[in-house]
Amino acid sequence: MISEKLQKGQLLIAEPSILGDVSFNRSVILLAEHNAEGSVGFILNKPLDYTIGDLLPEIEASFKIYIGGPVEQDNLYFIHTIPKLINNSIEISNGIYWGGDFELTKSLINEGKINKEEIRFFLGYTGWSAAQLETEIQGNSWIIANNTLKKDILSKSSKKFWKEKINELGGEYILWSNAPENPNLN
Repeated sequence: MISEKLQKGQLLIAEPSILGDVSFNRSVILLAEHNAEGSVGFILNKPLDYTIGDLLPEIEASFKIYIGGPVEQDNLYFIHTIPKLINNSIEISNGIYWGGDFELTKSLINEGKINKEEIRFFLGYTGWSAAQLETEIQGNSWIIANNTLKKDILSKSSKKFWKEKINELGGEYILWSNAPENPNLN
C-alpha cells in the first residue's frame, strides 16, 4: 500500500505528527497533478456544512461540498468518474477525472444523470510549489499510499477515512488511529 514514487492519483495521508494544522490535520489528499513545476491535490475527508445547492441555487441537488485545501477557497473544483458525460475532463488516474464542462455538469445534475457517488465538489485546493511536497514527505508530514479504492473512492465515507487509512498502515500507526484529534483534550 505504501508507495515510494510520487505520482498523480496517489493518496497523501497526513502523518499523525501534523497537530494543530487546521488545514491538514488528519487529512487524506488525492494527488490530482504532480510534475516538476509542483503538485495539486484535493482533501477528500473534510466535508463542509454546505451542499452544491446552497452555493449555487441553480443546481437542484444536495451533494456535499468539501474543503479541497487552503488555496483559492473562493473557487469551486470537482472530480468525477464520468468522463463520457462530462466533456473536457482531465484524467487523474484509476477512472477519476478532474473538471470539465461546468455548464453541462450543472445540467446533468439537474436532470438526475449524475449522482453523488460519481462526483465530488471542493472549495479550494491544496498546492505545492516545485519540490515542496517532496521536502514535506522527507520531513515526515505525509505518507504516500496507492489509491486501492480507485474510482470507488468518491463513494467512501469521509468521516473515518483517515483513521481507516492509518489502521491499514499497521504498527505504531494503530495507536494514533484511536487518539483524540486534539491530544490536549485527552
